[in-house]
Amino acid sequence: MAARAKLGAQVAAVALVGALFALLVWRLATQERSSVPRAIEQGAVIDAPDFSLARLDAPGELSLSSLRGKAVLVNFWASWCAPCKEEAPFLERTWRKHRADGLVVLGVDFNDVDTDARRFARKHGLSFPLVRDRKGEVVGRYGGTGVPETYFVDRRGKLVASIKGSVTVNAEVEARFRRNVELALAT
Repeated sequence: MAARAKLGAQVAAVALVGALFALLVWRLATQERSSVPRAIEQGAVIDAPDFSLARLDAPGELSLSSLRGKAVLVNFWASWCAPCKEEAPFLERTWRKHRADGLVVLGVDFNDVDTDARRFARKHGLSFPLVRDRKGEVVGRYGGTGVPETYFVDRRGKLVASIKGSVTVNAEVEARFRRNVELALAT
């Protein structure tokens, strides 16, 4: 009986250590993930987290830093996301309208299957650059919590604004989107 009690205590101790470790990892991960949105909300000027990801629309990789000097709209999306389907034509129109002004719409496909993502891009006629965030590392660095989410990066590589959720959900959000595009282009 004493051996059984000792084993039970050991199992409980290991479980407690495991739970505390998991809590520590979660806390560190959420602190890092939430720093970008919090900084934007507070009006801080911070560097956009750089990344280099495999292209979905062409061979090779594309890095955010390679677009320095251009305003970049980083849009996290997935083919299975209903709001992403609704905003895709709007993002394409924005790309076509402001491309000559130095705006790059950069679609970051997240948590998706390659064939589904490519089919989505063809169906919606997306001509702007598309990359794959297979493991969700980039969306995590931006503090992303889901799709769609859009981040506005100015020509200096600074994050100037973000919109969580669809940019076409209502007229107020669309107006804020347009202001954010102008803000990113202004510097």
